[in-house]
Amino acid sequence: MILHRRNLLTAGAGLMGTALLGGCDRFAGSDAGRQTLQVGEDANQYVQRLLMSPTTLAREFPAAMISPWFKPNGTIDPPDRAYRALAAKKFAEFKLTVDGLVQTPLSLSLADLRALPSRTQITRHDCVEGWSCIGQWAGVPLAEVLKRAGLKPQARYAVFHCADTLEYAGGGLEGGDGALLGRPGHPGAVRDAYIQLAAAEDWGGAPTATDAPKDDWGQGSPAAEPEDKRTPIRYYESIDLYDAFNPQTILAYDLNGKPLPVSNGAPLRLRVERQLGYKQAKYVMRVEMVESLNGIGQGGGGYWEDRGYEWYAGI
Repeated sequence: MILHRRNLLTAGAGLMGTALLGGCDRFAGSDAGRQTLQVGEDANQYVQRLLMSPTTLAREFPAAMISPWFKPNGTIDPPDRAYRALAAKKFAEFKLTVDGLVQTPLSLSLADLRALPSRTQITRHDCVEGWSCIGQWAGVPLAEVLKRAGLKPQARYAVFHCADTLEYAGGGLEGGDGALLGRPGHPGAVRDAYIQLAAAEDWGGAPTATDAPKDDWGQGSPAAEPEDKRTPIRYYESIDLYDAFNPQTILAYDLNGKPLPVSNGAPLRLRVERQLGYKQAKYVMRVEMVESLNGIGQGGGGYWEDRGYEWYAGI
């Protein structure tokens, strides 16, 4: 069954709209407001899953509709030294770790992943900022990886640990302005670097300065990883088993017929097509199966969820 997204009117949307319109920011920031918004999110998830089976697919598009340039979201060039070392060798030494509540922990190279059954799909990426792009993704279905690892009975969630550091515990990124997320102070230079990166990677199309998006956490990519020993806070995401075993949930290694560029998440990114863009974790290094999301990050189930975004971002 193929679901045409954005055609669902859910009870969750009504509840959330009432909370935001009636109480504004003050209400939304209160304990009662947060509880009301959580009820709205739960209702959204419940209604969508009531109407969809675990194999319901997001809409897929013909090749003629592929966007000439796939606009990246989030970080576009991770600053972490370990990641840069992998990228310098074109990810020949990359290994995906699969562990946690599994029978057989795995360590898979890109060659190992490419040898597994694959899926190719042309889908639309919907960013929470309001823009969309259509791209052709190829990768291994997450279900294939999890079947080989074997899940223990307690496993309920897949957590995706990523390579990109967004901030440091107790302080911003070096080179920033000292704010929590360390926003660099030269957006023009960031946009120039972004355009050069895009051109070098030849994804198709010719992005301009106005196309270069802000990272979700600030203006452009962070500065190089500092020398000190501050604890990095890296991007992470999570989904439950319902979405993990959907046929369109893949660990993508190709975009539009070519290996993923760094700016779009190389060497591996999650595609969970029935949810918004911030759920599509980039630079995936590890898949951890867990019983609960408590104790991971701040317990919200993702970097942005820890900062107030919805955990279930179904569309």
